[in-house]
Amino acid sequence: MPATSCTPSRGPLHLAVALDGPRPRPVGPRTARRRPERYTAEHYVRLARLAERGGLDFVTLGDSFARPGPDALAVLARVAPATERIGLVPTVTTTHTEPFHLATAVATLDWVSHGRAGWTADVSTTTAEARLFGRRPAAPADALWHEAGEVAEAATLLWDSWEDDAEIRDRATGRFLDRDKLHYADYRGTTFSVRGPSTVPRPPQGHPVIVIDATDRAVREVAAAHADVALVRATRPETAGAARAELRALAGTHGRDPDRLRVLASLPAELYASGDAVRLAGRLGEWYADGAADGFHLRLADPPRDLPLLVDGTVPVLQHRCLLRRFYPGATLREHLGLPRPVNRHVRVRESV
Repeated sequence: MPATSCTPSRGPLHLAVALDGPRPRPVGPRTARRRPERYTAEHYVRLARLAERGGLDFVTLGDSFARPGPDALAVLARVAPATERIGLVPTVTTTHTEPFHLATAVATLDWVSHGRAGWTADVSTTTAEARLFGRRPAAPADALWHEAGEVAEAATLLWDSWEDDAEIRDRATGRFLDRDKLHYADYRGTTFSVRGPSTVPRPPQGHPVIVIDATDRAVREVAAAHADVALVRATRPETAGAARAELRALAGTHGRDPDRLRVLASLPAELYASGDAVRLAGRLGEWYADGAADGFHLRLADPPRDLPLLVDGTVPVLQHRCLLRRFYPGATLREHLGLPRPVNRHVRVRESV
């Protein structure tokens, strides 16, 4: 395909992919023996490297207390040193998880990936999941999403509890930290409180990217207030476009710049041959031209089968049509998404005095 000169009117779209397709159903001894292969580090490393070769912004890996499988955050921490540019976004459930531990774990992923971490916030609503922990009963979804927003806020406070230059590491004086640049979070939510400071220094991105699936309208207020990326599952561009407009408007009511919220349409994609890959490129281009989304999060039916077709078929077509960039613009996930690195709130307050 010959090279073209690209001058897109809206800029390139953002593209992400889910690494977890539908889990295979064991139908016999042979299938049952194959199932654990999807849980190996090599499986996820191979897929993430392939997505990185295609220049995708990030990969997601789902997780839930309701089903068996590896811990998504731990898996992507293993993938991090085997990749160089791709963003890594595991699902982390805020229900039943201590906010302090969540914040430090995500910050650690940002450190080991050199600034490529995000996390997809999710909640746990079932009684069976609550029994796994035995600390409190299941709660209504609206209350749990309110709590998830509080966890996201507490996490950003903990990430800001270390200023960027808080570490001194002065051997001559024996000082490791400038204590004046270490701060308490002192956050009290509806169901928890966090004093802090964090035990992990401020992450390379300042704040790792927060992703929330805002398909359910009840979740959109939380996403508009806290998310950097909102996912919307839709089958029609009109539905996705209406959700994007609503989320941007809600972000404005929370005092946020709507242009700093990326809304991605989360679409199922099943590819069998290069012809399907080209048709997918056409569909994405049409949705993007209609303003339905800032980009797309693709849920592949079979990632080992479909991801090569996406990378070698759909991606080159999108690049040829000036809809997708050909190289990473920077080193961090925030740079991939065109999002600024947040200024530490304590520095901002001090400079405003």
